[in-house]
Amino acid sequence: MSGTPLLVAESITAGYGRLDILHGVSLTVGLHEIVSIIGPNGAGKSTAFKTIVGFLTPRSGRVMFNGEDVTGLRPDIVLRRGLAYVPQGRIVFPQMTVLENLEMGAYIERDPARVASALEQVYAMFPILSERRKQKAGTMSGGEQQMVAIARALMTTPRLILLDEPSLGLSPKFVTLIFEKLIALRQAGYTLMLVEQNATRALAVADRGYVLELGRNRFEGAGQRLLADPEVKRLYLGG
Repeated sequence: MSGTPLLVAESITAGYGRLDILHGVSLTVGLHEIVSIIGPNGAGKSTAFKTIVGFLTPRSGRVMFNGEDVTGLRPDIVLRRGLAYVPQGRIVFPQMTVLENLEMGAYIERDPARVASALEQVYAMFPILSERRKQKAGTMSGGEQQMVAIARALMTTPRLILLDEPSLGLSPKFVTLIFEKLIALRQAGYTLMLVEQNATRALAVADRGYVLELGRNRFEGAGQRLLADPEVKRLYLGG
């Protein structure tokens, strides 16, 4: 990573109630990078994302985004600063059309021209959503719903997008398509950070990666270097 990081989560300790899940975790993301976070279930990956976007307030540590301290700010305020979040589970508004879902993503934008421009860019990235814009999101396949969820996050033209398990529960065809779209987003100038159980795919597309274990940093480095690391392969990649 070169230059000033866009995101720095520094020595984060956080959890639920009295139970700490993260123990001094540190993560950074540089502009125009894809950064992947992998690790076993219970490692704290999703908890890290929830802390970064403001659903959880860390007990210690801080979150710096675009040079500002956003530690503990409400998620809607963090969103306005340019940090979008796509939670796991393909969360869409099922009774709304694709277009209505996308417009919901732009609820903080008051300029109709900017909303129209964002829609145009989203449809260029996901042509199928333009074709299906009048279809209710709940009638779409899992992979198509995931595209709606990602596209909705793009409607605010965020500086950083956090994606929690973007390939979870998808068919192999849609897993491949979603990862292709992540690469295309990076090529279009977006910055991405993803939590992903499909560790091999996640590291293959990543500029850099982190491995979390039991709420602590275990490994970090270039995605290709982690893919080739014998210890990472043995412990986390099934090799």
